[in-house]
Amino acid sequence: MSLDLIPLETIQQIAQEYGYWSVFLGIMLENTGVPIPGETITLVGGFLAGSGELDYWLVLGSAIAGAVIGDNIGYWIGRNGGWALLVRLGRLFRIREEQLIGVRDEFSRNAAKAVFLGRFVALLRIFAGPLAGIARMPYVEFFVCNLAGAAIWASVMVSLSYFIGRVVPLEQLIAWTAQLGVLALLGVVAWVGRAIWIDSRDKRSAAPKEAVSETPSVSQ
Repeated sequence: MSLDLIPLETIQQIAQEYGYWSVFLGIMLENTGVPIPGETITLVGGFLAGSGELDYWLVLGSAIAGAVIGDNIGYWIGRNGGWALLVRLGRLFRIREEQLIGVRDEFSRNAAKAVFLGRFVALLRIFAGPLAGIARMPYVEFFVCNLAGAAIWASVMVSLSYFIGRVVPLEQLIAWTAQLGVLALLGVVAWVGRAIWIDSRDKRSAAPKEAVSETPSVSQ
């Protein structure tokens, strides 16, 4: 997720000064749940590798390691006290606990896909780990999906800026990836919202039938 609060020039300076550590820590903190532009830092790392300032494979390894470790930290934070915190945040934004339960249940049904594909979705990349912990996703399953998703996502991001960054301005490349991430997020929100609405509708339609079936018959 790219944040306009941090100028691209500043991110480039940090990446040039701290190299692979900036890529590792940037994506690790983002995947832990800290809203910093980890994706932008990764793209900058790949761009610097393309210009010969950094090594491609070390940038890729730093991005994968940061993504895996960050998501693991987020997972255990979510598993240990994450639900209580989410409920309190929901009250702050006037979101009912029933709605949060619906989101949690929908995530649980699609946890593997969410962890694996969530890397390419704005915001979900930040919250997939904590949400997997909150949903009590089995850790082994989470670790495998997380590792596979991190490897593919990092390979795409680093390679994209490494090769295409030579012919397309870095600012434009970052804008394109951010826009695709937002479009993916809107699709996920629409899909989850539709699933919750259908589930709520089915429960409402089932309630009258249960009430009728429980009504005792009157003998003549």
